[in-house]
Amino acid sequence: MTEQAEIDPAILKAMEGLQDEFAGFGRIYQDEIQPALQAREDERERAVKKTRTYRYVGIGLGVAVALIGFLGFNSVFGPFIGVILGFGLATWGAQDINRLGKEAKMLIVEPVTRKLGLTFNPEPGEVGSIYKHKEVGIVPAWDRANYEDLLTGERDGVEFELFEAHLEEKRRSTDSKGRTTTTWVTVFKGQCLRFQFDKKFYGRTLVTRDAGFFNRFGGGNGMQRAALEDPVFEKIFEVYTTDQVESRFLLTPDLMQELVDLEKAFHGGKIKCCFDGGEMFITLQGGNLFEPGSMFTPLDSPARLRELLGDFSAMFQIIDVTNVNRRRRNGQAGQSR
Repeated sequence: MTEQAEIDPAILKAMEGLQDEFAGFGRIYQDEIQPALQAREDERERAVKKTRTYRYVGIGLGVAVALIGFLGFNSVFGPFIGVILGFGLATWGAQDINRLGKEAKMLIVEPVTRKLGLTFNPEPGEVGSIYKHKEVGIVPAWDRANYEDLLTGERDGVEFELFEAHLEEKRRSTDSKGRTTTTWVTVFKGQCLRFQFDKKFYGRTLVTRDAGFFNRFGGGNGMQRAALEDPVFEKIFEVYTTDQVESRFLLTPDLMQELVDLEKAFHGGKIKCCFDGGEMFITLQGGNLFEPGSMFTPLDSPARLRELLGDFSAMFQIIDVTNVNRRRRNGQAGQSR
């Protein structure tokens, strides 16, 4: 039986700083993910060349048509047609690289989720829990929605899901001549997480970024403002709760730091979270997870995997810290009986 090749030091270096549970992914990357990516490298180079060619051709033809139309025929439609032509050519030329990007994403994500016992669906359709996110007040109302990249699994008895949502609201306006215009406005685009714990929380606790003047409107639903243990985080977050005691057990400095770290890992902002019933909900605006990175650089960079594992690590830490805090609260509640 042949011995396994040593792991490339560059791969090991890329994996530095991750928890011990991710230690085996250097081997998975070298033996499974990297060869699959390298096999698509020639295809990537051809797609990049095509994308750049049609981009330059599109720009050139677009400018030419715009100038001919405007200067030769004195028509304002020339620039308009030029923009449409240039954009259309550039979009058509990018089809191959966009398709390859989706395929490369699955080459990286699938081995990781399989190893971790998770399920990943890049096009899940409607995700029902978005309505609970709305009910607890961490996403606004919407008229049209799109969902992608649904990840589901279980950790330490906690079932969880993570997905990206793009929520839009239909707005109508009427001009002075009575003509009505309908536009779609993005009201939320980002990551939504739901964690299902094995026991219910005693109350509802809402955490938002400090909203300045708007803090005076409170958390609604009979909640009162709660104080955090750490004055540093109290300057960053606003907390409202129906159970002051439980909120102090849940929102320890450790958990608040993990929320900050989650924002950084997910490249998002305006984080909100709510503990309600037996669930914890989190939303972050912006960010785009599970993407393979730029298709204009070689596919087989271990940094692509390192980024993905960092996302999983940040999410797992939220579960771990919340579980510790909840069990500490339940333990002390049991002792007081």
